[in-house]
Amino acid sequence: MSKIILHPDYELFEIKGQPFCDSLQVAETFEKRHDHVLRDIESALKVFGEIGLPKFGESNFVTSHYKNEQNKKQPKYLLSRDGFSYIAMGFTGKKAAAFKIAYINRFNRMEAFIQSLLTTKMEFPAFTEAVMLAHDEPKHYHYSNEINMIYRIVLGVDAKKFRELRGLDKGVVIRPYLSATEIKAIERLQRADIGMLETMSNFEDRKQALSSYHQKAQLRLAS
Repeated sequence: MSKIILHPDYELFEIKGQPFCDSLQVAETFEKRHDHVLRDIESALKVFGEIGLPKFGESNFVTSHYKNEQNKKQPKYLLSRDGFSYIAMGFTGKKAAAFKIAYINRFNRMEAFIQSLLTTKMEFPAFTEAVMLAHDEPKHYHYSNEINMIYRIVLGVDAKKFRELRGLDKGVVIRPYLSATEIKAIERLQRADIGMLETMSNFEDRKQALSSYHQKAQLRLAS
């Protein structure tokens, strides 16, 4: 399995464009023993197999692991929203009900974030093409200069500095580590920049125009 990122805003993981929590979080939140949560999940998986729905279990409960205080690998599960809802269904009481609602809301917000992220990724081809068409002899750094300009406007730093501040490895894509608000702002500026690249050839002019546009957008959203 590829590296799974825990998003800092939502405290949820992402697998193939879908949010997941893990069994450790479930145990901690609902004040259960982790081995009991694992037992409940494994019992559910057995039932799914018996009733002819093994794919439901495979899709909504993903095997994983963590390292305990002795640095030993221990099993855990990653749960989709449906997987979480199925397991949490058995937790009763007012406190448990409040936790269930809070988690479902968190799943909803994470799903909205992922959709925004996917929208931004889909626009990369158009953005890349606009950057390339803006130069008679396009180079790879023309694109990095343009996207880093947008990152500086929104984040205050470029991608390299962002990685340094977050302790991320060189070359790691930074977007999964951004907030939904930051992703939306980058998406908005990318759209605006596609048009500006066609009509405004000077880099500094585009930077000033995009900065002004971003500030106005922030003021409008804040009002």
